[in-house]
Amino acid sequence: MYQKDITEIMAEVQSQPEGLTQQEAAKRLENGLNQLKEAPKKSSWALFLDTFKDAMVIVLLIVAIIQMIMGAHVESIVIFAVLLLNSVVSVIQTKKAEGSLDALKSLSAPDATVIRDGKEQSVLAKELVVGDIVILEAGDYVPADGRLIEEGSLKVDEGMLTGESTPAEKELGIIERTAPIGDRDNMVFSGTIVTYGRGRFIVTATGNVTEIGQVAGLLENTVEHKTPLQRGLDSFSKKLSVAILVLSLIILGVQVARLFLGDGTGDMTEDLVNAFMFAVAVAVAAIPEALQSIVTIVLSIGTKQMAKRHAIIRKLPAVETLGSTSIVCTDKTGTLTQNKMTVVDYYLPNGQTGDFSNEPGQWTLPEKRLIEISVLANDAAISEDGTKLGDPTEIAFLDYSETLQQPYRSIRQQYP
Repeated sequence: MYQKDITEIMAEVQSQPEGLTQQEAAKRLENGLNQLKEAPKKSSWALFLDTFKDAMVIVLLIVAIIQMIMGAHVESIVIFAVLLLNSVVSVIQTKKAEGSLDALKSLSAPDATVIRDGKEQSVLAKELVVGDIVILEAGDYVPADGRLIEEGSLKVDEGMLTGESTPAEKELGIIERTAPIGDRDNMVFSGTIVTYGRGRFIVTATGNVTEIGQVAGLLENTVEHKTPLQRGLDSFSKKLSVAILVLSLIILGVQVARLFLGDGTGDMTEDLVNAFMFAVAVAVAAIPEALQSIVTIVLSIGTKQMAKRHAIIRKLPAVETLGSTSIVCTDKTGTLTQNKMTVVDYYLPNGQTGDFSNEPGQWTLPEKRLIEISVLANDAAISEDGTKLGDPTEIAFLDYSETLQQPYRSIRQQYP
């Protein structure tokens, strides 16, 4: 789309500068909402059954069944109760995390200003369709991919797609060459943020067809691997099961050999049953019934600790995975760094340098003027709720002024 003329794109998506009609928009909406498709969520019952696929759980189930057959009803009921409790805790944690994520999504559901029937109106971003004309202002999230048709000093933060901390300056001209996302200056992309200026664009892609949607599609196709804890418990369970089985067979063999050597009650059937029951009892005693519950309790505590740090854990084993991580391979922007600019020190034309570490009353006149100019020659703003609008460099100046106990609003009121 970035290599085509605006008129050509208008014809291709069957739209016009006055926007679509409500009827046409409703018709096109039948093709799907402007939102990323999510993988079907597992039901609570499916999540409950998944907890019984663990090797240790299977071993404990077998032990509980054998104990029930042997008549040790209390012991078997205790094991069943522990396994049931573990499963319920796991399901509750998963559902609670999913509920928290859904709540966050509903709170962040953005609106979009569009032109339909020749009039500006606000609609839910998920109701946008290809061909809609969308109006952008500073601070807006771009709700879909599209080609710019108007712009006024428009700058967009595309760091989530490109990793660049500096906003991209937009223009309307056709780009002749094949260009990567970061160089498509006449396009805007879903999920990015307008930091400065205003503009209008025609929607060319929505939902999973957008650039961010294609990234999400790649993530959906990843193979889910077991965590180090799960692999360790599986390996331990298998080795323990084999060891217990071998030990039980040896004990059973010794008991049977003693019977044939004449060390019995005389009732061969009863003696064989007793020998078998003894071997089973040894096997049951060797099983660490409390292991699964201990693991669940420890992971639950870890989940609560993560929640205090505002991290949502969907699956309990993920806590252990974070704890065992020693190397993280990632792009630095927005991860190792905060993807924002910060003033560290200054340099004046007269050669003076510093970092404003002294009290405001001790500042020189050039230092005072520097703070004032950095605030006054600045189009950025910070709203009452803390939302920051504008160029990242200019926002950094405002943050620095506030840090130095020099409220930028007071300075602007002093020099209107």
